[in-house]
Amino acid sequence: MIQLRNIHRDFQVGDQTVRALNGVDLSVRRGEYVSVMGPSGSGKSTLLNIIALLDQPTAGSYILNGHDVTRQSDDELAKIRRENIGFVFQFFHLIPRLTAAENIEMPLILAGIDSKVRQQKVQQALAEVNLLDRAEHKPNQLSGGQLQRIAIARAMIMQPAILLADEPTGNLDSKAGMEIIDLLEKLNHQGVTLMIITHDRNIGERATRRIRIVDGVIEH
Repeated sequence: MIQLRNIHRDFQVGDQTVRALNGVDLSVRRGEYVSVMGPSGSGKSTLLNIIALLDQPTAGSYILNGHDVTRQSDDELAKIRRENIGFVFQFFHLIPRLTAAENIEMPLILAGIDSKVRQQKVQQALAEVNLLDRAEHKPNQLSGGQLQRIAIARAMIMQPAILLADEPTGNLDSKAGMEIIDLLEKLNHQGVTLMIITHDRNIGERATRRIRIVDGVIEH
């Protein structure tokens, strides 16, 4: 499903070039549950952003579902991402002026889905994260755990085969964090390919496959 071959990612910082990823090779099979761990600045988020098509490598190739997506246009990448990949962020990234239901609905609107179909899908998504009673609440009226549940519902509303989560419990207390991990693992059990970046070793070790990255290189 996911194949990275000799991926490099360089950033220009002033007059210096900083290498965030250095020749990364990685294959992830459909339905796997993978955690990515490593110290701060090791390249974890850069790796996930490239897999999510939110960033492009400086060199190397990325094959997704048998197609090379390394040098696609922004519009093509947006379409591929919308149809194949869900992304959950540490800081939720919900739109403050929209309700929970409207935040979940946004990807459907961008995809041109009919209004009645959107309403049905949003109601189903809210039910799956046990937040039907919070549909009309705005983000500032929700707890951290509820915000992340809404973010997960939004990430999954297009039924992507891949779900990427960057420190999804980083802003949550331990109880809410474990509820989020349980929800993500439930999605994986339903067949979704799950990759989680985490600093929490207890969370990382729950994955069926664990990757450690140091200085832009996969250590094991």
